[in-house]
Amino acid sequence: MNQLPPYGFRAYALFYRQHSTKDKFKQSELNGIISSSMKKKIFALLVKAGWLEKASRQEYRCISLEKIIKNSLKPVVPDLLKTSDLPYALTGHSALELWKGHTGMQRNTVKTPYFIKVLKTDVQAWKNYLNHSSIPNYVENGSTIGEFVVLIPAARLRFAKRKGLKVERLWQTVRQVE
Repeated sequence: MNQLPPYGFRAYALFYRQHSTKDKFKQSELNGIISSSMKKKIFALLVKAGWLEKASRQEYRCISLEKIIKNSLKPVVPDLLKTSDLPYALTGHSALELWKGHTGMQRNTVKTPYFIKVLKTDVQAWKNYLNHSSIPNYVENGSTIGEFVVLIPAARLRFAKRKGLKVERLWQTVRQVE
């Protein structure tokens, strides 16, 4: 789920106040208020962010606030890692979780860190990749509310695959977490 810029939030608030989650509405509701290109931008943004759904070819419906909040807490980092072409290896407690099969050891809805070892030469590429998906990220240390990534620069990577993710080898993980 993408974060909304203020203009997107205001548009959603307007639609929600007028239609709640039951009524359908069209883009034409913004005619005379904003330009045609901005109208298309707002609707595309709200649909992509999961705040509106297409009810038909030309009609939309608001998603409930409860569902928006629930969806905003779903983890997205594992899927981003699986689809990335950049090399990485989960490290530290993130690696330990995968090896032990305990997803959630270090995770909750308040603080969800992912520790990822990346090549030193790829740090900026990783930051760009994560920023593009609005994932807070830090180099070597950092913390925030919700899901975030801590990039650990390394000269080289050694990893195994587990559950579709690249993870440091078990012996490296055990030695590091001890």
